[in-house]
Amino acid sequence: MTADDHVVFIVDDDKRITEALGELLETHGMRAIAFGSAGGYVSAEKPDVPSCLILDVELPDINGLELQRQIAEGDHPPIVFITGYGDIPSSVRAIKHGAVDFLTKPFSDADLMAAVHTAISEDRKNRSERAELSVLRQRYLELTLRERDVLPLVVSGLLNKQAASELGISEVTLQVHRRNVMQKMAAASLADLVRIAERLGIPITHSRRTGGN
Repeated sequence: MTADDHVVFIVDDDKRITEALGELLETHGMRAIAFGSAGGYVSAEKPDVPSCLILDVELPDINGLELQRQIAEGDHPPIVFITGYGDIPSSVRAIKHGAVDFLTKPFSDADLMAAVHTAISEDRKNRSERAELSVLRQRYLELTLRERDVLPLVVSGLLNKQAASELGISEVTLQVHRRNVMQKMAAASLADLVRIAERLGIPITHSRRTGGN
């Protein structure tokens, strides 16, 4: 990991804390960007790299837990909470909603760095999965309307003749569409196509197959 391929955001209104955390992260070869408020963090333009958000619970403009709730629907970095006023309900709520850790000040450098590394690794994985899903969605958009009709029937396990009957087309035509779907979706096998369909949220109803294709 180099300082150019990730960033750690720090949101804490105590400048001494942000400076200390920034120095700690830099000694571990990590890039840090600090904010004194939730608003400052939300409005800032952020580099598009794997990230971690070290977030204080008590902030001047909004509670850190509330900020976590507000950004939950977006592609936000994994959060490591820090607080001087930790309590069990707050920590449970934070972890339940996806926080990597909930550290009470004073915490050890080792505990913080372990949480930060976990968060960045998690974000790197999430970004990779989102990128793969974006590619799959683009491939799906390149299917013709008829091919989009064929896809859910094929992954549901219908025989070619059954799927053809469902669509009112010949079995030969169905086979052509099926082959095109496999190629355009870059599916190596039917099982691969099923996994792709599941990732895209395409409804799959498993049918009992009674013969060959």
